[in-house]
Amino acid sequence: MNSYDIVVVGGGAMGSAAAWQLARRGVGVVLLERYAAGHANGASHGASRIFRLSYPDAVYVALAREALGLWRQLEDATGERLLTITGGVDQGTPPDVAAGYAAAGVPHESLEPRAAAGRWPGIRFDTRVLHFPDSGRLHADRAVAALQHDAAAHGAVVRHSARVTAIEVLGEDKVLVHTEGETYRARRVVAAVNAWAAKLVGGLVPLPPLRVTQEQPAHFAARIPEADWPSFGHRFAGPGRFYGGVYGLATPGEGIKVGFHGVGPEADPDRRDFAPEPGQLAALREYARQWLPGVDPDVFAPISCTYTTTPDSDFVLDRHGPVVVATGFSGHGFKFTPAIGRVLADLALDGPRPDRRFASTRRSEPA
Repeated sequence: MNSYDIVVVGGGAMGSAAAWQLARRGVGVVLLERYAAGHANGASHGASRIFRLSYPDAVYVALAREALGLWRQLEDATGERLLTITGGVDQGTPPDVAAGYAAAGVPHESLEPRAAAGRWPGIRFDTRVLHFPDSGRLHADRAVAALQHDAAAHGAVVRHSARVTAIEVLGEDKVLVHTEGETYRARRVVAAVNAWAAKLVGGLVPLPPLRVTQEQPAHFAARIPEADWPSFGHRFAGPGRFYGGVYGLATPGEGIKVGFHGVGPEADPDRRDFAPEPGQLAALREYARQWLPGVDPDVFAPISCTYTTTPDSDFVLDRHGPVVVATGFSGHGFKFTPAIGRVLADLALDGPRPDRRFASTRRSEPA
């Protein structure tokens, strides 16, 4: 039997960040990932994710600022360039949300549509635009690899193609983690499996309802250089043909990534078809044709990933007995990855708990 202080299950972004944080603290940790390195079965693959501070919420802003410093620390440690600041623009933002940015201390400026179009000709604007100078782009694949590389450099054991079949709780500080070929004994387990959380730990910890969807953005061919694109968001009042909102950013070498947020069909993470839903793909191309003069709407490549969404879109970061759970990142978690790794390491080592909104039961009484 293999013995470690802590077993981390799930080698995506959050599990890799937890292993990184634990290893840097000198903890004996093994990271178990069911798939081969660089796989595309979850929510942590690809070359582009939006980084932003633009939340009208001080808790998320503080977490993003912490993540920013940790991303730079990881870059310094590994020599990898992970975060590129491009700026970000939003249009259609409701007035109360815009006011929340100022209250949360988020740097931004408001621009007339003509001024915004002059700066970012790849996007059509018809309302006032909020510009966030600190927004940028993260390289997801490189980020996960860098976290695992630096975790291993600090003593973590990283094992791919090691599918966990069961977690067995034996006491407050004793747990067995079973894979298809081995068993691991530890004081604590960090289950950072997102879409698989209900399957793996749903019987061990209370979880809010989790909705797993197969999201279907696409890369569109850029008509202007990818380096000149900001990240962008566009909100629409009500559902309608564009499903309430669109996000996008450049993916160097692949085009401009454009997608609807959290409206893909529900899916079993073990039985996905990875195929775009025709109606949503057609609507995405129509959006590109109407609102993105800087892309070719007829030259595109669909992408597939998963969202695991909670009813309130807040994350689940909690511990029950020896089981730490991380799930429900609701399509906006990647930017926070290294800070969430710190939260998970704290939970595993009896450190401070995060804000109450991240509790798995959203309860108001002390844990």
